[in-house]
Amino acid sequence: MARLVLALSSLLLVVCSDPTVYLREDFADGDAWSSRWIQSEHEGKTFGKLGLSAGEFFHDEAKDTGLKTLENARFYGVSAALTTPVESTEGKTLVVQFSVKHEQKIDCGGGYLKLFPSSLNPTDLHGDAPYNIMFGPDICGPSARRVHVIFNYRGNNLLLKKEIRCKDDELTHLYTLIVRADNTYEVRIDNKKEQSGKLEEDWDFLEPKETPDPDATQPEDWDDNPFLDDPEDVKPEDWEQPETIPDPDAKKPADWDDDMDGEWEPPVIDNPDFKGEWRPKQIDNANYQGEWEPAMIANPKYFEDDKLYLQKDIKYVGIDIWQVKSGSIFDNILITDDEDFARNVAKETFEESAKGEKEKKEEKDEIERKKREDERKAREAEEAAAEADDEEEDDIEDDESAFAEDADIESAGAGDEATDPEEEAEVNSIKEDVKDEL
Repeated sequence: MARLVLALSSLLLVVCSDPTVYLREDFADGDAWSSRWIQSEHEGKTFGKLGLSAGEFFHDEAKDTGLKTLENARFYGVSAALTTPVESTEGKTLVVQFSVKHEQKIDCGGGYLKLFPSSLNPTDLHGDAPYNIMFGPDICGPSARRVHVIFNYRGNNLLLKKEIRCKDDELTHLYTLIVRADNTYEVRIDNKKEQSGKLEEDWDFLEPKETPDPDATQPEDWDDNPFLDDPEDVKPEDWEQPETIPDPDAKKPADWDDDMDGEWEPPVIDNPDFKGEWRPKQIDNANYQGEWEPAMIANPKYFEDDKLYLQKDIKYVGIDIWQVKSGSIFDNILITDDEDFARNVAKETFEESAKGEKEKKEEKDEIERKKREDERKAREAEEAAAEADDEEEDDIEDDESAFAEDADIESAGAGDEATDPEEEAEVNSIKEDVKDEL
């Protein structure tokens, strides 16, 4: 009975044991982040500045504040030591989780994290520094928008062979990598599974078990021709025709002098009856044996490894990226051995903020849309008023021009009547005649 109680107590202790949190960073303590995150001073690199920000739209500014890239066209190189370094994940799960918001409408730049061993010098962090795992979104142009999952195995960086498309909008998104002790993995985006599988199948960790025999040679009697010339096919008697012939319509020029110009020959043209080189038609080869392949033998380079998941000596997490356009905000970085704990953290942080952030984003977009609409209407009103003013000025100028023309005509008429001597004399003569009759 005592043994049963002890066994149950041990089981309860295992079930209820707290998760191991190697690092949890939410940048909630203000400028204190700069004492934990060390800026690289690697020679030859101009690193961009980082600062705390919740961005232009957010659910709760205090909770949604993260580490933001602040300068365009810069490398970013900062790292922080894990609160509890990972000595070994043997028999354990490893979870890497963080959020990133590309508020700047990113077109080319990284948004991933790297996990580094204790050999890293934080002040000398750079792109070629050895790392254990690289995980997160990377965007370069409209086609290259992927989630990287890269493992360093025996000194080689191994890329995931499957494609996982990352999010490329302006909202915050949560990325989660789960590596389990049964050599399986899972990638989650926004707390929902996007990809999963076996480590051995989806990365080239191991050499193939078999390899083509390098000493094998193709047998001399191996027939790898799928078709043969038909032995019964005979070339037609009229097949042979010259490729070119003299132009039958050409005529010797009238001024051609054989003594001076030599013997005249007509120009040549393509022969319409020319058929090219004759080849017999092809028939199936009854003895065809297919493409020869060497025999497969055991690959001497192959070895079994049932601990592909195993990670040893992880001491730092780092942001080691390049961005053309800055503005990405990293937040809620979590490294733990408990995927259920990671899911709950995601619910408490990301899922709580995501809905409110989306609403704020939609409100911001609506305000900007109305502003653009008001600006468009004001611009169109100004253009219409300017056009009306131009038309009114044209009408005034037309009226003034017509008035001036009428005035000139009347003035010209009055002048003619006063200055014509003959007409004036005739008028005076009529007046005298009228006086005499009276």
